[in-house]
Amino acid sequence: MTSSINHRNLSGKVAIVTGASRLKGIGAAICLELAKEGADIFFTYWTKYDSFFPWKGLEDEPARLAEQLEKQGIKCYRQELDLTDPLSPIKLLDEVQNQLGNPHILVNNACYSNSDSYETLSHSTLDSHYQMNVRATTLLSLEFIKRFKNTSSGRIINLSSGQSLGPMTDELSYAITKGAVETLTYTLAAAVAHKGITVNAINPGPTDTGWMNAEDKKHLSSRFPMGRLGEPKDAANLISFLASDEAEWITGQIIHSEGGFKR
Repeated sequence: MTSSINHRNLSGKVAIVTGASRLKGIGAAICLELAKEGADIFFTYWTKYDSFFPWKGLEDEPARLAEQLEKQGIKCYRQELDLTDPLSPIKLLDEVQNQLGNPHILVNNACYSNSDSYETLSHSTLDSHYQMNVRATTLLSLEFIKRFKNTSSGRIINLSSGQSLGPMTDELSYAITKGAVETLTYTLAAAVAHKGITVNAINPGPTDTGWMNAEDKKHLSSRFPMGRLGEPKDAANLISFLASDEAEWITGQIIHSEGGFKR
């Protein structure tokens, strides 16, 4: 009987995951999956943003997530942080290094989304999306790259929403800024490959993180050939793979992992 080697083993790795405020969210699922593979976790959250939505989590959910992560035998730290602050990348990386050492993995999961159209878009709504989805993601990625001390196995993983696959007419600012994240992904991948860092993005498609009502679920379920909605664990499983040594040859890719969703 031969034993198999777990090439997805992330023991000894330090992962930063942004936007992990709700236990039902993709960010929490990513943290739990990376921890399962042995990575130490530092996650951020921003309850002020989450409080605007009906599906907001409870105030103690970040603490409960940290407890779940620590039960897996890894080190876990968290920080409530407004990533739209231009100084936040420095603050975050300083804290991560102080608590866990140099990070190996950065998952840019945090985003800003507020529906608008060509009729309602304004400079303020566009700026709000830009500050989080483009500027914060870019500046945090660059600070991670500048401080990267290893010769290989660096990972930056962004979250997209399939903007290149079709229009999102009722989320114009979101579509514009998330589309920029896809461009950032393949451009940055080419620029930092020599440093041993891969850069990829995933589009998880419509995912049941609490924002869907019964009508949404019924409508969207019929568009998935597999007969179910996307779940946070689906995105987390793929990100765990991209963070591992198995994915060292994959970079500059926008991976549409949405269960065959029919647009």
